Amino acid sequence: MCLAIPGRVASVSGDDPIMRVGRINFGGIVKEINLAYVPEARVGDYVLVHVGFALAVIDQAEAGRVFEYLKEIAEIDAVQSDTAP
Repeated sequence: MCLAIPGRVASVSGDDPIMRVGRINFGGIVKEINLAYVPEARVGDYVLVHVGFALAVIDQAEAGRVFEYLKEIAEIDAVQSDTAP
């Protein structure tokens, strides 16, 4: 299974469409991500990121749903860790 994580575009640099990068904020952790697959991405947009590439621009509501799923997964993992022998 592959997992793409949403992040918010904080800044964009580069004129070459293939080498265009964005500084993407993942809840306080900022990484440089290649934006070649999402030429429409702008500052303030949310993008889905997998292995260093933004794959799609998504709206804020969709990003929020993904954040909630990730939170649920973390809570399940914490419960399972607490009950493991």
